[in-house]
Amino acid sequence: MESALDAIRREAGAHGATRVSRIVLRIGTLAGVDEDALRFAYEALAPSSIAAGAVLEIETVPARAHCAACARDFGAGRGFIFTCPACGGLSGDIRAGRELGIARLEFPDSP
Repeated sequence: MESALDAIRREAGAHGATRVSRIVLRIGTLAGVDEDALRFAYEALAPSSIAAGAVLEIETVPARAHCAACARDFGAGRGFIFTCPACGGLSGDIRAGRELGIARLEFPDSP
């Protein structure tokens, strides 16, 4: 969360903002992030940062894999090898779910 707040401070500065009112993070289910721990860290660190008083939203990105055998994307659970529900083929081609980043920032003066 410290790194995220540093990135938020830099991005806000690039827009001439001195405060942030809303932070939206995109976190994939395979990113290895504990959402409760992240929120706890945010609550501890935000009051002394540019994000003091900002609302934190987390968009969860479900894991999706791609099956080369039948050219379909499908929902994937945890792990590194997934079984295609359509054809039973094995796939390690993860197309979504590892995201970890800032999706959007809102500043008090923005509409």
